[in-house]
Amino acid sequence: MTLLSDDFLDPYIRAEETGKHPLFDSFNGLGYLVYRRTYSRPIYYDGQYIRHEDWWETVTRVVNGANEIGADYTEAEAEKLFDLIWNAKALPGGRMLWQLGTDNVQRLGSASLVNCYYTELTDPADFRYLFEMLMLGGGVGFNVTKDSVAQLPDVNGGKLTLKEGFDVDFVVPDNREGWGTLLEMVLEAGFGMNGAKHLTYSVDAVRPEGTPIKTFGGTASGPGILVDGIKLIEDIFENAVRRDMEIPGDERTGPRLSTVDVLDIANIVGSIVVSGNVRRSAQIALGDQDDIEYLTAKRWDDDTPRYRAMSNNTVFVSDPDSLPTEFWNGYDGKGEAYGLFNVDYAQTHGRTGELRPDWSIEGVNPCGEIPLANRESCNLTELVLSKFDNLYEMMEASELLYRMQKAIAALPHVDPETEHITKRNMRLGQGVTGVAQATPEQLKWLSPTYENLVKFDKYWSQAKGWPTSIRLTTVKPSGTLSLLAGVTPGVHGGYSQYHIRRVRVASNDAVFQWAKDQSIPWEFLEEFDGTVDTRTAVLEFPCEFPEGTSLASHESALHQLRRHQAMQRLWADNAVSVTVTFKPEEMPGIRDYLREEWSTMKSVSFLPYHDHGYKQAPLTPIDEKEYKSRLRDLKLESGHVHGESFIGDEECEGGACPVR
Repeated sequence: MTLLSDDFLDPYIRAEETGKHPLFDSFNGLGYLVYRRTYSRPIYYDGQYIRHEDWWETVTRVVNGANEIGADYTEAEAEKLFDLIWNAKALPGGRMLWQLGTDNVQRLGSASLVNCYYTELTDPADFRYLFEMLMLGGGVGFNVTKDSVAQLPDVNGGKLTLKEGFDVDFVVPDNREGWGTLLEMVLEAGFGMNGAKHLTYSVDAVRPEGTPIKTFGGTASGPGILVDGIKLIEDIFENAVRRDMEIPGDERTGPRLSTVDVLDIANIVGSIVVSGNVRRSAQIALGDQDDIEYLTAKRWDDDTPRYRAMSNNTVFVSDPDSLPTEFWNGYDGKGEAYGLFNVDYAQTHGRTGELRPDWSIEGVNPCGEIPLANRESCNLTELVLSKFDNLYEMMEASELLYRMQKAIAALPHVDPETEHITKRNMRLGQGVTGVAQATPEQLKWLSPTYENLVKFDKYWSQAKGWPTSIRLTTVKPSGTLSLLAGVTPGVHGGYSQYHIRRVRVASNDAVFQWAKDQSIPWEFLEEFDGTVDTRTAVLEFPCEFPEGTSLASHESALHQLRRHQAMQRLWADNAVSVTVTFKPEEMPGIRDYLREEWSTMKSVSFLPYHDHGYKQAPLTPIDEKEYKSRLRDLKLESGHVHGESFIGDEECEGGACPVR
């Protein structure tokens, strides 16, 4: 049932057809391309592909889909939410934009709509959970502390045997559950559990590499990546046994996995998920601040396994002064800079200075904006702060997005533990983006909108018979959705007032032909060795931030940290995701800041500043003259994007979903 009449929709349709498309204003067509590539679904008639959705159709599907699962909008509310989303003022999470209003919601429940998870890794079943949630398109945080790893069983070193044919103990089905079962069997063999030590398996039922997935240009990765990953995991167990054998007999306690062994297994799982250039894998590892092996796991010397790039690594930090030299080496260019997470403050406080206890918190999601309980999920939306006209409009948008999120939190989930903790906590993450280009007046609206949301949560939860939400607000990195809206991402500053943003697309993708038709400059991808990859096109969009925007090129690390803290104080009762860019000479000031402020911070990560200068870099500053020259050459026009070359597991085929 639709709440949006033809009469209501008609002016929006005509605006899109006559070139007055709201997403054309988002970085001169970049927002429109991001939408077409990422959120526009295929339309079929009698089983035949016709075209992809237009923006008004996507928004209609999302609003109606939210209502179908319990948002309970009136006709007037549905029309208001449509207008807010269509104008990119209020945005559902990317996975909601992609999946709401589809059969996948009925099939997978909230797993098709939520963004991320956290899990302890204390049992083989936990690794399977990590694997399956990644396969469903969610990012996953996980724990590799010494206390957590100590709960795993002793290593036995058993292996499974790969055989051809079907006369085996387990034939791996070509779906998420089948791959997850094989992973759990391998771990049980390694730990000597459940008689799995001498079992056999076959991958003959898995589609060969290159097999087309439906009709959208994606292809199956084949069984090779799975078999290779299983072998790597078995090698880790073998090495654990070998390490134990090298210890003198009277000191030997039995083979155990180390914290970095567990990190490696989780990273290998992520590398299996990243298959055929179809899916991505977002992970964050959380370890002890005094675990030297963990702190030096990403030195990137010749012996560092490449799969360790699958996770961002962070440490539980109680006191920054007690961090060892090995931690700070990552900030000096001797490895990777690890992030910091203050679980104590996350458990006790919502916004800075406000007691809002949440003792269920054990870790954090991959981008650090949502502290989570074990197996809990993230449920994210976005308010585009810099686009609102007044406080009332922002409050109304907040309430309407909240009702969508709350209905999603009440849905079933494919994992019973996730469903239980999600329905108990009802944790939401309503974010704000465009912060660095918001006016002083708009920034004043943050706290009143938050306080209104807390009151509305009590009213709506009572009306629906649901628990109130344990936390409600956040600031996420907001990369893709901020491109859609044409604003600075999350709490971060703009790159440069005038700049070129480069975007890669497959040269056989339908949006590439659209880009050429709009006279958007492009060239084939040039690899670092000078070779040209004609399968990938690099598009160049001229972009501008308005006067008054805080620009990263003009900001010190301390300025970035202060804005991060301001958003924690004014808005985010979960946490604020931030990656602070710094120069070497700023390190003493950063350490002083952390020493003074860490007791009221939750999470932060850092990235050393690099003046890259390489060709086809994602961002390149330009001056106003070049910007205007490039702008004159564009001819943005509406029109359907036709073509079946969109890359991705579009319908969660085999139970695996794309990241959005």
